[in-house]
Amino acid sequence: MSREAIETTGKVTVCNAVTGEMEEVERVVRSDEEWRRQLTPEEFSIARKAGTEPAFTGRYHDCKEDGLYVCVCCGNHLFSSKTKFESGTGWPSFTKPVCDRNIRTDLDTRFFMNRTEVLCRRCDAHLGHVFDDGPPPTFQRYCMNSASLRFVREKGLQR
Repeated sequence: MSREAIETTGKVTVCNAVTGEMEEVERVVRSDEEWRRQLTPEEFSIARKAGTEPAFTGRYHDCKEDGLYVCVCCGNHLFSSKTKFESGTGWPSFTKPVCDRNIRTDLDTRFFMNRTEVLCRRCDAHLGHVFDDGPPPTFQRYCMNSASLRFVREKGLQR
């Protein structure tokens, strides 16, 4: 599905990873100017303009704490630390999202490659890419940019 075909207003149904409940939430749509005010320059460049941080530089590539990774732009629940693994790539890597409904994928043909881009379903933030070279049981490697994520420690999660 192309970026242009995505609804830009209305509601989406996502999974609350803390309660396990499906929730209907408003899509988060902002102008570039509004995103720039909310995000750091690095976060804006990566999450809103599909950039990539250099390997081994992101704040979460070696994070080993228990918790939840949420979208830096809208707070949508994305990945659990329980599915995080050391891929050796220098980016936080996960075997699966907390719920398939919380992300969406799109074909990325930039840089003369065919890759599968991973985006936040709620706000269309660029998160990273997914590859078919991960460990069992999914054999997927969700290779994410730290700058597109915010980590919430398990003890800070509210039901």
